[in-house]
Amino acid sequence: MIGITRFARFAGLAALPAILPAFAKAAWLDIVPEFNPFKYNSFPVNGARQSWRVTRKIQQEVADAARNGKLAALPPTLTFQSVLDFTVSTSAIVSSLYAQLPANGSELVLFDINRTAQWSPLLRASMRDALRRIAPVPPLRYRLTVLTNASATSPQVVEQSTAPNGTTAKVEPTGLDYPLDVYSLSHVALPFPVTDSLYGRNPDPDDDLGIHLGAQSVRGETGALIVGAGLLTRLSWNPFYDYIVERIDYLASHGP
Repeated sequence: MIGITRFARFAGLAALPAILPAFAKAAWLDIVPEFNPFKYNSFPVNGARQSWRVTRKIQQEVADAARNGKLAALPPTLTFQSVLDFTVSTSAIVSSLYAQLPANGSELVLFDINRTAQWSPLLRASMRDALRRIAPVPPLRYRLTVLTNASATSPQVVEQSTAPNGTTAKVEPTGLDYPLDVYSLSHVALPFPVTDSLYGRNPDPDDDLGIHLGAQSVRGETGALIVGAGLLTRLSWNPFYDYIVERIDYLASHGP
């Protein structure tokens, strides 16, 4: 994690009323029911503050290492990141990490939003423009790869890859489709396959945990649930998980 929202810097101010017992809940950004067996849903203000401090420290140390030439010894870095990420700052990965790396065969892979026409009217303009804002302009010292729709009418996903020091992206088919009911990846979705017992859409029955958060299809009247819709509708499995595994396996066996 290289960066998070800049507002986390001031999270501690929100918790100041918590010194009074009557305002104890001010120490929490969210207090929600706990139904995930592996992580807390509630989140304390202190957690946000510490996250901001550690990311600032990492950014400073990366910048110092770049100035001192120490990053020359860093092995090639391969990063997979969703363009839309509510938790981690994608732009910080570009500006505070990859912009500092030497020309050592590193690669940044960005997963774009689902740009089929059915989603376009429903997405905020800032979300539709996220890739244009975030993706750096070549030439770059590293390879930039974007997975995006082949066209606005096709769910088929292509790989647009610009080589280090190149200016033109090479477009290749991936054989993958963006699921019609998914408009983007998410921070939590990247490391989990569709068959993950807890987070996957198609849970593996041989690894049954008794609860399948990723397989929930939530429909009903608004205001009826005790949790916000975002907790249940946020994507928790990666439709492109196999692509990530193949890329990592290839790098491990062949190098950059």
